[in-house]
Amino acid sequence: MTSRNPNHPVKGSSTIVEPIRSLDAISTIKEMLHDKPRDLLLFVMATNNGIRCGDLLKLKVGDLRGKNVDDTLTIKESKTGKPNFIAINDSVHSALTRFLASGSFGDEAYLFRSQKGENNPLTIQSVNRMVKSWCRNVDLEGNYGAHSLRKTFGYVQRVHYGVGFEVLCKRFNHASPTITMRYLGINDAEVIGILKNSI
Repeated sequence: MTSRNPNHPVKGSSTIVEPIRSLDAISTIKEMLHDKPRDLLLFVMATNNGIRCGDLLKLKVGDLRGKNVDDTLTIKESKTGKPNFIAINDSVHSALTRFLASGSFGDEAYLFRSQKGENNPLTIQSVNRMVKSWCRNVDLEGNYGAHSLRKTFGYVQRVHYGVGFEVLCKRFNHASPTITMRYLGINDAEVIGILKNSI
């Protein structure tokens, strides 16, 4: 009888991935990806925009070439069919510039192209493996995957920048702020913490 991998879900069960909660871990992952411009751009775009990886993987070089800081790109979410947008902030622009300087890319090339020769994008399965590897390499415990990047955006915005659940709910196209709170894995400690505030 073979022993089951504790990081592999039982068939038929659902697995919830966690956000990367530590700003130090996020910085370390970015440093680790310094010489991998494609992977760095994926990590930075996802954690700065909160867009599902499946939607990011559809982007082509021409969609973002020539974009400057504060520019936006409108997309249609695959899951909801709703419009959403990608913002080019300083971090995204820096990673994008670095990526475009790393090679010669036609406008029709996928931004996050697979390295298997054809002009195909990375798959979600590949991104899952990549994120798990990055988190393991910075000694993070827990379950991580492609969706962790979207959750990381929301968690950092909420916990480190104090952005309200209502704003994040709109950003994520969730039905209610309660869903957003549960989605981000905000634990009871944060809620209990406010009870220490004397009035």
